[in-house]
Amino acid sequence: MRRISWVLVGIFVLGFIVRLYRFDNPVADWHAFRQSDTNAVSTIFARDSINLLYPRYFDISNIQSGTDNPSGYRFVEFPIYNAVQAGLFGVFGILALEQWGRLISIFASLAGACFVYLLVKRYASELAGFFAGLFYLFLPFSIFFGRTILPDPSMAASILGGIYFFDRWLEKSIKYKVLSIKYLVPFGLSILFTALALLLKPYALFFTLPMAYLAWKAFGVDFIKKWQLWVFAILSLVPFTLWRWWIGHFPEGIPASSWLFNGDGIRFRPAFFRWLGFERITKLILGYVGILFVAGGLFALSKRSESNGWQLDKNAGFFLSFAVASALYVSVIATGNVRHDYYQIAIIPTISIFAGLGASKLFEFTSEKSNHVTASAVLGVLILTSFYFSWMLVRDYFNINDRGMVAAGKRADEILPKDAIVIAPYDGSTTLLNMSARRGWPTFQEPIEKLIERGATHLVIANPTPSDFSGFGTMYEHVSSSKEYLILKLK
Repeated sequence: MRRISWVLVGIFVLGFIVRLYRFDNPVADWHAFRQSDTNAVSTIFARDSINLLYPRYFDISNIQSGTDNPSGYRFVEFPIYNAVQAGLFGVFGILALEQWGRLISIFASLAGACFVYLLVKRYASELAGFFAGLFYLFLPFSIFFGRTILPDPSMAASILGGIYFFDRWLEKSIKYKVLSIKYLVPFGLSILFTALALLLKPYALFFTLPMAYLAWKAFGVDFIKKWQLWVFAILSLVPFTLWRWWIGHFPEGIPASSWLFNGDGIRFRPAFFRWLGFERITKLILGYVGILFVAGGLFALSKRSESNGWQLDKNAGFFLSFAVASALYVSVIATGNVRHDYYQIAIIPTISIFAGLGASKLFEFTSEKSNHVTASAVLGVLILTSFYFSWMLVRDYFNINDRGMVAAGKRADEILPKDAIVIAPYDGSTTLLNMSARRGWPTFQEPIEKLIERGATHLVIANPTPSDFSGFGTMYEHVSSSKEYLILKLK
């Protein structure tokens, strides 16, 4: 399989290159509101100092938490992603801050693909691992979100790293007939990666199920009696527990999240299955054709025996644990997954694993019926067709659909005092506010007179209409204006 190894290096290099597509985009493409919130924390870290215990962004409104947030606290994931982004920018400074954020996600995506390859190679075959890595790297959905300014790609890579090193630790322990923590390198790395994943996104907890399966497979139900596994679980959970305890002191900085579970009652309704099963997984992520590979991957977990008929492969449970973890995740976080497609970043490893298993099975079957050349051609056409149909949907994600908003934010950042407090209404989204890099409100939370009393100094309007010029434009002093923006001084 030396040829596969060289090809694998090539696709990782290409996987890096394709993620540089529109690398210099402002933070105004798909899901800009979430990306810009993340980038805002990094901006303040870079501008002031890195303070992991007090992450802040520019929104001081009550929109996200339901409580006024005058300090602009942003308590969601532990801000290690933001600290690395701001730190790299501060040390090197050769790229824009947002580009460092994109690079972190790009390298996280490459690491995730590497762990997927290694795990599938170990429990299936090198060929299946190759195809699983291929899907992880080149699904258009994965390409776009693998270069966004979000912590999710890093979370996915971290939990995959945790699973991989947990498996390596168990392998060494079983080999020497004792579950020993003396193999500190894989043991420590597994704890580190798992703890990091939980700090980045708490729903990484769902994806510890493959670890539980591996422990059960190694020791049976007695695995719950192994004190070393309890050490692993405690050390992995303590950082997350401490972080949740700490942020509980600042409720104004914690965005409301209960709606993510089943806020609109969509769980297990027909629309739930249509949106996630068809619109997202089949259509958007797999480009219709790719679902055949996933189905083939499920088929590949079984084998036929002349004496006992069809049976599950000995390693089928490991792969099915990924499927169960993903199913639990989308079911529990039902509304979040239906409402926001970036929540499906977490299930890309599972989709890639099963697509890789299916592609490998199809290649082997076609090779047996014809030859390797024909098998490669058939597989290549099907994979490229899948990527093409998916790309036709994902390509618009890279677009900047509101250049006026970008111009307004950049102009405000150029001319307004650093201590200005602005009102930057943009349909409730914080994108314009974060683009302006000034503290303030992303909407008219209260009448403008009240907001002025509370400290608002400027109003930034993107894509102003004639009524904006004839209304607010006649009431307050003009600072700067064009067809793309209207910036007014309020006091």
